[in-house]
Amino acid sequence: MADRYGSDVLTGTPSAHHRSRPTSRPVPATTGRVVEEVQSGFVGAVVRVEKSGGVHLVVLEGRGGALRSFPLGPGFWIDGQPVTLTPPLKASAPAATHSASGSRLAAAPAPARTARASRIWVEGRHDAELIEKVWGDDLREVGVVVEMLDGVDNLAERLAEFAPSQGRRVGVLVDHLVPGSKERRVADAVLASVPAGSVEILGHPYVDVWEAVKPARLGLAAWPVIPRGTDVKVGTLRALGWPAATQADVAAGWRRILGAVTSYRDLEPALLSRVEALIDFVTA
Repeated sequence: MADRYGSDVLTGTPSAHHRSRPTSRPVPATTGRVVEEVQSGFVGAVVRVEKSGGVHLVVLEGRGGALRSFPLGPGFWIDGQPVTLTPPLKASAPAATHSASGSRLAAAPAPARTARASRIWVEGRHDAELIEKVWGDDLREVGVVVEMLDGVDNLAERLAEFAPSQGRRVGVLVDHLVPGSKERRVADAVLASVPAGSVEILGHPYVDVWEAVKPARLGLAAWPVIPRGTDVKVGTLRALGWPAATQADVAAGWRRILGAVTSYRDLEPALLSRVEALIDFVTA
């Protein structure tokens, strides 16, 4: 007997109902987009997309300001057509126009420049890392190298080896360069022993460069005052309640402080003006 229905009732030409069924398309849940949630019939504009309990939710604002949250994904309509709401596209960050020091960046990267004979010297690693983070782009553009002294006590010996001159200048950044300090006495003696105009020694009033970072950037009202005779870094860490038992703790503390610095706005003016002056001196 012939089977007039065929071997499979589901094969063959689809019905008109199946042919007309619309396909859901993905649509970003951008703010202000008006959608309808199918099951509830709630119609509203997208306010935001948020995450709760590991699930992404879209928050809609309906008439009268009523807010409703629904799982992001399928189950929505726009203009009578089914859609799958997806997270909104992230806007690309605008291209930087200024360096961390506030200097205007060139439209195109400049080619690498040969280092100048002149140098900027700082007392230690933390000073060098802070200057690199804020002024590194500027210094590479003008070809100035920053070197460490490992303490101001080495300044006279290093200058004797370097033999500064008008065309081979040295700008020196010194911690705690205030009247009556050891640093001030060393600086005055050095300046008297080198050719005029070949060395510039500038400093900030802080015992350590850590204090040149604005305390508010670390949630502090002010940096703690450390008693004389106590290592300023260790004392600072202890006063803040941070680990301070080992050199690794000191290094971790500094990384935390340096991480709070993104630009010149995070530094005290007393340091900013000195570094800018030294850059001008060695590039004149």
